[in-house]
Amino acid sequence: MRDQHITQDKSIADLGRESLWFIVHTFLAITFLAVVLGVISLNHPDPDSIMPKLLGTVLAFLVPMIGGFLIAHIQQNQVARYVWISGLVLFCVVCVWVLDLPTGNGLCETCGTVEKLWRTFFTFSHGSGLMGGDGLLVGAWMPLSMIGYAIGAGLGLKS
Repeated sequence: MRDQHITQDKSIADLGRESLWFIVHTFLAITFLAVVLGVISLNHPDPDSIMPKLLGTVLAFLVPMIGGFLIAHIQQNQVARYVWISGLVLFCVVCVWVLDLPTGNGLCETCGTVEKLWRTFFTFSHGSGLMGGDGLLVGAWMPLSMIGYAIGAGLGLKS
């Protein structure tokens, strides 16, 4: 069996270039999400309505997926398919943050761990009241956009 280095015989410059591309692709996924949010906010949706949140969730996945497909198809950069790791890390960090938030009198006063996370990130109505109501954006849409981007990039790369 051949010994293979962790770096796969890449120079420091190659590894630095790949890490910069990883950051660029992560920011591109967030940019596609920002475009979705901008377009949705032009309609001034009711913040308590379920339909804009459902539409935002679908578009937070589809628009970055299409963008990731187009960028990867044009650029053929293998790093783009690993942006899902950024989404997973972001989700884990935000989960720890939410679990550390104090609950008071209100919507999630007696919530357990799973219910606290579920109501903060994945419920369109009757949320937890934590994170000022931004749990859907930070805990679901941002990671979802990075995962969608990575799936689109994986589909756009030529094997």
